[in-house]
Amino acid sequence: MNMATVWLSLLMVLFCGRKHLGTEPGGAVTSQPSFLCSNCSHLTLKVEFSSTVVEDEYIVAFNGYFTAKARSQFISSALRGSEEVGWRIMPRDNPASDFPSDFELLQISQGPREGLLTLQDHPYIKRVTQQRKVFRTLKFTDSGDPAAPCNDTRWTPKWQSSRPLRRTSLSLSAGFWHATGRHSSRRLLRAIPRHVAQILQADVLWQIGHTGAGVKVAVFDTGLNEKHPHFKNVKERTNWTNEKTLDDGLGHGTFVAGVIASMRECQGFAPDSELHIFRVFTNNQVSYTSWFLDAFNYAILKKIDVLNLSIGGPDFMDHPFVDKVWELTANKVIMVSAIGNDGPLYGTLNNPADQMDVIGVGGIDFEDNIAKFSSRGMTTWELPGGYGRVKPDIVTYGSSVRGSGMKEGCRSLSGTSVASPVVAGAVTLLVSTVQNRELVNPASMKQALIASARRLPGVNMFEQGHGKLDLLKAYQVLNSYRPQASLSPSYIDLTECPYMWPYCSQPIYYGGMPTIVNVTILNGMGVTGRIVDKPVWHPYLTQSGDHIDVAISYSPVLWPWAGYLAISISVAKKAASWEGIAQGHVMITVASPAENDSKASGELTSTVKLPVKVKIIPTPPRSKRVLWDQYHNLRYPPGYFPRDNLRMKNDPLDWNGDHIHTNFRDMYQHLRSMGYFVEVLGAPITCFDASQYGTLLMVDSEEEYFPEEIGKLRRDIDNGLSLIVFSDWYNTSVMRKVKFYDENTRQWWMPDTGGANIPALNDLISVWGMAFSDGLYEGDFTMAEHDMYYASGCSIAKFPEDGIVIAHTLKDQGLEVLKQETAVVDNVPILGLYQTPSDGGGRIALYGDSNCIDDSHRQKDCFWLLDSLLQFTSYGTTSPSFSHSKNRLPSPTGKDRPLPERLEGNHLYRYSKVLEAHLGDPKPRPLPACPHLSWAKPQPVNETAPSNLWKHQKLLSIETDKVALPMLGANRPQVRPLSPGESGAWDIPGGIMPGRYNQDVGQTIPVFAFLGAMVVLAFFVVQITKTKSKPKRRKPRVKRPQFLQPPHTAKTPTV
Repeated sequence: MNMATVWLSLLMVLFCGRKHLGTEPGGAVTSQPSFLCSNCSHLTLKVEFSSTVVEDEYIVAFNGYFTAKARSQFISSALRGSEEVGWRIMPRDNPASDFPSDFELLQISQGPREGLLTLQDHPYIKRVTQQRKVFRTLKFTDSGDPAAPCNDTRWTPKWQSSRPLRRTSLSLSAGFWHATGRHSSRRLLRAIPRHVAQILQADVLWQIGHTGAGVKVAVFDTGLNEKHPHFKNVKERTNWTNEKTLDDGLGHGTFVAGVIASMRECQGFAPDSELHIFRVFTNNQVSYTSWFLDAFNYAILKKIDVLNLSIGGPDFMDHPFVDKVWELTANKVIMVSAIGNDGPLYGTLNNPADQMDVIGVGGIDFEDNIAKFSSRGMTTWELPGGYGRVKPDIVTYGSSVRGSGMKEGCRSLSGTSVASPVVAGAVTLLVSTVQNRELVNPASMKQALIASARRLPGVNMFEQGHGKLDLLKAYQVLNSYRPQASLSPSYIDLTECPYMWPYCSQPIYYGGMPTIVNVTILNGMGVTGRIVDKPVWHPYLTQSGDHIDVAISYSPVLWPWAGYLAISISVAKKAASWEGIAQGHVMITVASPAENDSKASGELTSTVKLPVKVKIIPTPPRSKRVLWDQYHNLRYPPGYFPRDNLRMKNDPLDWNGDHIHTNFRDMYQHLRSMGYFVEVLGAPITCFDASQYGTLLMVDSEEEYFPEEIGKLRRDIDNGLSLIVFSDWYNTSVMRKVKFYDENTRQWWMPDTGGANIPALNDLISVWGMAFSDGLYEGDFTMAEHDMYYASGCSIAKFPEDGIVIAHTLKDQGLEVLKQETAVVDNVPILGLYQTPSDGGGRIALYGDSNCIDDSHRQKDCFWLLDSLLQFTSYGTTSPSFSHSKNRLPSPTGKDRPLPERLEGNHLYRYSKVLEAHLGDPKPRPLPACPHLSWAKPQPVNETAPSNLWKHQKLLSIETDKVALPMLGANRPQVRPLSPGESGAWDIPGGIMPGRYNQDVGQTIPVFAFLGAMVVLAFFVVQITKTKSKPKRRKPRVKRPQFLQPPHTAKTPTV
């Protein structure tokens, strides 16, 4: 038995050793353990994107595709009259240079501004923009988690725009996952197999012969090494960088390609697909906008079917990039892109994933919790006048997903750029299952994915989109699909919480601002389409549908594949004191040209119903209604609007929309819990009825004010409206100092305003003898027994004598920024309360910092202060902690220091809705007309809507039951927890893929032959051992015949 034990132990050692050994190209054998070990480091891979403007280089976009000779002639013709302009066309040595192009890269060394103006006047030139250089930085840091497997590298990329950004990912905190009310355990998550293709049941489609064959999928990343053992069908590798290599020197591109198409070990979704590798990043992690544009053009020429793009940023106004994405999808390229890693903050969607024609993917963990790092909606393109769209489209696994290593083996990474190739691989596999490929396009694929997605409980639509990717359900939908239009979301239910948050968080009432729901129209019938006639509003008479009014606006043309449908909902006057549920539906008909119809006028049409359900309450009292000023908030893009907290040097831009449903979400939730009703003003101050509201709330305003607005606000406050202002810093010397935190770009970008536009705010409140200063302060203090933090705020420079002013001791942050010196300033006035003297007049409250109510970088909230200020403005109740505070000081007179002036030479007029360019100083534009909605004429119907509008079936004429799936039974690998130290490999029979993967058997036979021989050898060793011991053990049995003889003397045999 000892010998058998030794042989069996040896067998296990050889088996496990074979399992964990790999061979480097040079022949050295390296160990790749996946078990826990005490002497290895546990690393987290942080990926940062940033970009800078390239000096003197410009992208000249044309109105069509032209040869290199024609493009050169157009530029020469445009610059012929500008002899002082020195220019040359930059060479672009890449595979696309032999084909016509729609842009040229131009270097202008002299007189660039005059040259740009001359170029833009040419009839064939569409736009001239600056070339951008993109950086990506990989940093390995100790994860601080001793329980992590040695090869478990968490990749938490930080997304950057085409502007200079260095952002800190919020996903690196101790609480890595965002829980949704269910228990989560990081240790348990690591015990789950992470071969994501099998978890999503791709093997079911493999069993029926679908493995991605015939589908062209493009990976835009860091390249792929030649003859990588995981890939069998790399059709083409192209290099778009200035390095003379096609190989992947970083490993990220290999990982993404592996998730999509690896054929062994960490298996991908579509191993038979045609891989087209686009190397757009150098080994130094640098790229340029022009490289992407050339690569995109080449992808169109190659008729790519699916394109995965694991980069992004908040700049949805980077026109060359956005235009080219539209062109790609218009050419039937299904683009899948990561939604971003800037969660859990709302309003942090990245482009191009936030575009209607792109499939935007968010991340979840293996317990179906939304990953903390996954960016949240809404889109912010539509602000301030409209409302954002639902994004992401779907979510899938993006945490600790296994993919191909750079040379061999597997690794685990996390991030939405991991979730993106999961969906891209699934889409590639799905495309290969469709017999009629003409039916597959960016719209029909998105329709199938969102119609089949599994909704996650307890999660709103701006976190999960339509839900979790369901591959098999999507297969059934897609294979019973016929061209049609659909809507996202497919219904409007303002009573359904939490999915319809924030709509469900506040009922509607008569006199309130219209509730705007921005619906996306997906047109699976063609790349272009239109809405026939007009959408029709059908209120349900039996369900009080006539108690609401509906206004509808929509895209005049649906291109590419999509458009918008904006539904504005208000309560009818007859329901001013009514409470209940009102329902109806909007009916729209979409038409698209029939591509294969012989008739020139042939069209395909599709009619879609949008159910509407709202809750109505009687109009609340004026004191409970708060109006949020959205119109005077500006953000990046398009201009450089700096962060309100100057300590956040790695996150310099104010890009979250400054909306109550984005970075002021927590404040909004708090106000609702206190019984206030919060509405949003997306128009000038002249466009609302002040008699309906108790308080106008202005927070972090960057915009200027029309003279008419200043006059109306004065009248409104005299008549009882109250005003609360949360300001921020504004100091021209500091603004010049913080042109950019990245010294490569300081010479190009200067802030167009400070954290807030203090000179404009002072113009607004000067009539009451109030003003903010240009001081810049920070520090911790205690107010009314609450711990507070002042983060880059200003002070009150001037206030009426009979007002209440509260002061505290703070640090002079302006001095620190300008001279790197530290100084403490006593009695800095930061809070002011004032009752206007007019009979029945309103009240005004000023506070010099908004960071304590902003989710972006809030350290200590001051919601209690907002409550106290609303008690003062709405009810005239002054807290004793203010009126009898020991920190109360006499009102400042404004004589101590001059009031801040606007920065000379600023370019705010370029992005302002109020200012326009003028010789000398910019002047106000004419006051725009207030928006007036055109209410749809109701066409009542005698229908009854179901109580639950959400249905799993969201597409018309889809019969998924007719699309059968195979029964795999016991042969299908099961999802089971791993034991400590066990490998994450799946127990697929034979270790090979089903179907056409039998060519791998030849590589696998030696392993199984060796293991089989060892088992046989161990069996014979056991038998031999038993045989040798047999005589000793059976010796007494030899005497057994003696008992058959007649007994003689009594003798007991001894055994």
